[in-house]
Order: sequence, then C-alpha cells, then structure tokens
Amino acid sequence: MKNRKKHWLWNIVIVLTLMVVVIAFMAHYKNWIKIENNQFKILSGVYYKTINFTDVNAVEMVEKIPSLERINGFSVSETEKGIFKDSVYNTDVYIFVDKLSKHKVKVTYKDSLQLFFNVSDSLETEKLYTVFSSKLDSLSSIK
Repeated sequence: MKNRKKHWLWNIVIVLTLMVVVIAFMAHYKNWIKIENNQFKILSGVYYKTINFTDVNAVEMVEKIPSLERINGFSVSETEKGIFKDSVYNTDVYIFVDKLSKHKVKVTYKDSLQLFFNVSDSLETEKLYTVFSSKLDSLSSIK
C-alpha cells in the first residue's frame, strides 16, 4: 500500500512538470506584439519590452543581427530571444526573433538602445515595420 502512494506522488510530479514545459513552450512559441497609441509592446515568455514611440530614433529592416554577448536568453533552431550586451556601446540589446533567416526590424531608441524583432510570417514583419515607420513619421511631423 505504501508503494502505491509513492507511485501517485511521482505521477503527479511528472504531470505537473509536463504542464510547466508545455506552458513555457507556448509562452515562447511566438512574439506577442501590441501597438497602441504611443507605445509598442512585445512579449515572448518571460521577455517583455515596452517602447514609447517618442523615444524612438530610428527603425530599419536588417538581414542580420550583429555579434552580441548573450546575458540572458536562448536560441533554438531559428529562434533567438533574450537580452544581449552590445560591447561597443555597453548597452543591453533586446532580441525577439522568431526566424533568424528572415529580415528583422531594428529599432534604435533613447539614442543608443536597440531592439530587434520579427515574426514567423515575413509579410507580417513587413506590415509591422510599415506601421512602426508611419507612427514615427506622424510623430516627427508633430514636432
């Protein structure tokens, strides 16, 4: 009888572990992007960044991410997410890339801070770039 209780405990531990793994995978599965009023928000699992459009200096499409030192994050297949260090400017760089082989949007904000992002669908990435650019254009015409 004592042995059966141990088996149930291990079964519960295994099921809970699998649930945590599935939830973590789903949270990092893709970038969750929201653009509202004057803010750009991006979320992927535990990585989250909010940028005010008024703080943005430039936005451009790039093919590659420069060589950076990983502080916190992960790479799996074509996915790269986390916080990296730019040794030239000694600043943190946020990377939310679903497909390394596709173009990425590079956002420079607060003079030297950088954010790279894309989504699995390259057309959706292009659309986000266009929305981002038009937001910046409208803000610059107000100034």
